[in-house]
Parts: sequence; structure tokens; C-alpha cells
Amino acid sequence: MMSGWVAKRFWTAAVAEPCEGGFTVRLDGRAVKTPARTPLVVPTLAMAQAIADEWQAQDGKVKPETMPCTRSANSALDKVSPQFTEVAGLLAAYGATDLLCYRAVSPAALTMRQAVAWDPLLEWAAEAMGAPLVVTHGIVPIAQPDSSLAALTAFVQRQSAFHLAGFHDLVAISGSLVLALAVTQGRLSAQEAWALSRIDETWQAELWGTDDEAAESEAVRHGGLLHAGRFYGLCG
Repeated sequence: MMSGWVAKRFWTAAVAEPCEGGFTVRLDGRAVKTPARTPLVVPTLAMAQAIADEWQAQDGKVKPETMPCTRSANSALDKVSPQFTEVAGLLAAYGATDLLCYRAVSPAALTMRQAVAWDPLLEWAAEAMGAPLVVTHGIVPIAQPDSSLAALTAFVQRQSAFHLAGFHDLVAISGSLVLALAVTQGRLSAQEAWALSRIDETWQAELWGTDDEAAESEAVRHGGLLHAGRFYGLCG
């Protein structure tokens, strides 16, 4: 048996295959485990294959930062599953302060850009999710309808631990429960959700430009959101 992370590659072949309860990855016949020594059993063959591909691509020293699917699966098993209710509650709470509901006071061109981009998504949430949300201008908190928050919470709670692992980063990186839900329901691609979540930042960059440090940080967040969308899709 082995732990999830090793210092150097010792295996010849990483293979995805069925196992009891789902699918796993074996390294020369030895089953992979998570850092907490939980058997790495995932819900779909596609996810297991993506993880196997990451292990197979390692050359010499193992680099966890190059293995996002493995890390997300580990998170689902070691972190999300044991505290599912807490994680689901944390994500559902974004509905009360959703990015799309807080608009700029000025300039008019920015508020218009937000309205054109975000209003259709709020209309979709109202119709498809049964969750109409209130829009305000400024940063003073506003109350959202209890029935809308309940509808959004119910959807979050219906997901599996693996879905929730991907959903977590869709919500946390975008700052919007509505955008994350739109990705999971096929209303938006992860790339589209990223662009919609960065309207304010894009506006500022157009005015003042960006520095290298900010651009690097944005690139990391961008990659993280795209991976979250991909991982969610791999859950089946």
C-alpha cells in the first residue's frame, strides 16, 4: 500500500480500472491512496483516467501542483466527505451575498456593462432554479428572499462529495453561487463564467493597466476555475 504523495516516481504504469464502489488508479498494481490513507475510489472511469494520466506524466520527482484532478479527488475524499454539511452550507451562503447582486454605483458605463452581462443570469436563476434575487447598487448588504436561498441551498445539498469538491472552487473563485450553478447546469462554460466574474477587474485593467504580479495571480485563479469546471464534469 502507498500514500497519495511520494517523493519520486517508482512505477512504470499508472492504470485506471474498476474497483469495488467505483474506479481507482493502480501504480504497477498497487492502489493509490489519498494523503489521509483513504482508498482512492472515484465515481467515473473518466475521472480515474484523468488521474492516471497525471501520475503517468510525472517524471522523476512527483509534483503535486501538476496533478489537479488527483488533488481534487483527494479533497473530495479527505475533506469534503467527512464534513459535507459544513462545506455545502458554506457554499450555499454565497447566495445571500452573490457577486451578481452588487452593482457599481458609477460610472454609468460600468453599471451598464454589469447589467447587460449579469441580468440574464439572474433571470435564469429565477426561472430555472426558482430563486429570484434582489439587486442593489453599492456594498451595503441587502436581504435576499428566504425562499430563494432555500432553493439554492437545496440544490447544493443534493450534490455528491465529488461534485461539491469541484463546485467549491467554481463558487469561491468566481464569488458567485449563480455563476457556479450556471456552469454546472450547462448554462455557461467555465471560461464564460470566468469572464463574467471579472467584469470589475477588467474595467479597472482597461483604465489603469495591470502589473505582472496581478496578472500572475489572475492566471492562477483562472486556471483554478477552469479546472473546477472540468473536474465537475468528470464526476458524471
